[in-house]
Amino acid sequence: AAEASEAEKHGTVGAVACDAQGHLAAATSTGGYTNKPAGRVGDSPIIGAGTYARDGRCAVSGTGKGEYFIRYCVGHEIASLVAYKGLSLAQATQEVLGELSSYKIGAGLVAVDSDGTIVAPYNTEGMYRGWVTTDGLLHVATHGDVEMAGQA
Repeated sequence: AAEASEAEKHGTVGAVACDAQGHLAAATSTGGYTNKPAGRVGDSPIIGAGTYARDGRCAVSGTGKGEYFIRYCVGHEIASLVAYKGLSLAQATQEVLGELSSYKIGAGLVAVDSDGTIVAPYNTEGMYRGWVTTDGLLHVATHGDVEMAGQA
C-alpha cells in the first residue's frame, strides 16, 4: 500500500456531537494550508463559518478553504436552512455544498442534528470521516463507500 506523504498527514479535524438530551456541540482544528499569507486567520475560530452549533437545529464542522467558509457563513447557513426553511440536515448541507460547487469551491462537512442524524457530505474526490450512531456502530469512509468498523 502507498504511504501518505508528510503533507497528506495533516489537515482539518472536525467533530460534532449530540448528547442524550439533544444538546449539540461542534469543534474544528486545522493545520491551515501551505504557503498561506502571513497573518491569515482561517475559518475554524470564527463561529458560524467552519464551526457552528445551535441546539434544536444542528452542529456543523467544515473543511476546505476557510475564506469561502467565512464569506458564505457555511455553518450558520446550514443551521438557518434547517430552522427557517424546514430542510432536513441532508438537504441543507447539500444545498450549501451545491452553492459552493457552483463556484468550484471544494468543501466537506460533518454535521449532526438534535435527533442524532449524521451527515458527512463533500464535493471533492474524497474526505476522511467517521461516526458512531446511537446503536454504538462505528462507521468510517474515505470516498463513497462507508464501512462498518465495529461497535463502540
